[in-house]
Amino acid sequence: MSVERSLPDADAAPVDQVVLIPAGPLVLGGDLGGTSTRIVIADSEGNVVGRGAAAGGNPTSHPASAAANFGQALHAALSGLDPTAVKAGVVGMAGGVALARPDVAAQFEAAWTGAGLIVAPDYIGDLEVAFASGTPEPDGTVLIAGTGSNAGLVRNHQLLRTAGGHGWLLGDDGSGFWLGREAVRSVLQALDLREPLGLLGQAVVQAILPDREEHATARREGYDALRDDLVRTVNSRPPVLLAELAPAVMAAYAQDDETARSLVKRAAELLTETAARLKTTSDKGPMVLAGSVAGESSPVGQLIRQHFAGDVLTARDGVGGATWLALGALDPALATTENHQRLVEH
Repeated sequence: MSVERSLPDADAAPVDQVVLIPAGPLVLGGDLGGTSTRIVIADSEGNVVGRGAAAGGNPTSHPASAAANFGQALHAALSGLDPTAVKAGVVGMAGGVALARPDVAAQFEAAWTGAGLIVAPDYIGDLEVAFASGTPEPDGTVLIAGTGSNAGLVRNHQLLRTAGGHGWLLGDDGSGFWLGREAVRSVLQALDLREPLGLLGQAVVQAILPDREEHATARREGYDALRDDLVRTVNSRPPVLLAELAPAVMAAYAQDDETARSLVKRAAELLTETAARLKTTSDKGPMVLAGSVAGESSPVGQLIRQHFAGDVLTARDGVGGATWLALGALDPALATTENHQRLVEH
């Protein structure tokens, strides 16, 4: 429910401007990822009354800029609204473990209170947000496979256990990073064996060394130079950038490249194994898949879906899922299927 308020017009316009001021309590949902920060404000009926967005809000690497982006998105979403009317806030965050550091927590607290908010925020992980965006059910399993990979067991909308998610050095099996690394390794193996590069191998070389002339011959010295250039270039970049090669693997898979098909199959097996550490045969709850590697159009995601019985769903709008959880925190009776659909599909 909203009430109307006329705004003064310095030019004495014939018709007053009107804004809608929500009359009841509001809730706030947030989705803070590595590339974007999104905030939604909704009323108790699940109607969105404010939105804000900014650059990445993951506090792991650059907490100061992440907190500043968080504050920017909060101010934008609350524009024209009374921040004290927000009675529940749920913020999903990748890299939320960084908030255990007092200095990082203080920066995010300053962004929150600086926006005029007085309710305490509930910071949760990206697994919980992904699950809530995919289903209104309270119990189930969620698997995220994007740049990295991890899985979670959800009970009563809360994360109970996790599997994977150990980072690129120790884990992230089957993820975009894993696919990219294995694609480069397959090229290096072919060069060591003096074998011709297939479709995927050529795509990898082009992506990593776009200015290098194509090698048409299999001369040993030429392959040594190409191999050394690949190794040197990859090692000079942040390891996580290997995930940018995942689309090349998918494209080569679609063209029936043997190496790409082997990598996609293995990625699906690894991700399935990660989720299976949590999802037992007696677990009847839905499985929610999230992330670009596990998406509906991804061959990896399609193979994963073949391994699990029951409902295998796709995560939708993460900030909508967080907002729906905030409605439930305000009043469990507000966490309806209708409100869930309204928030995650828009």
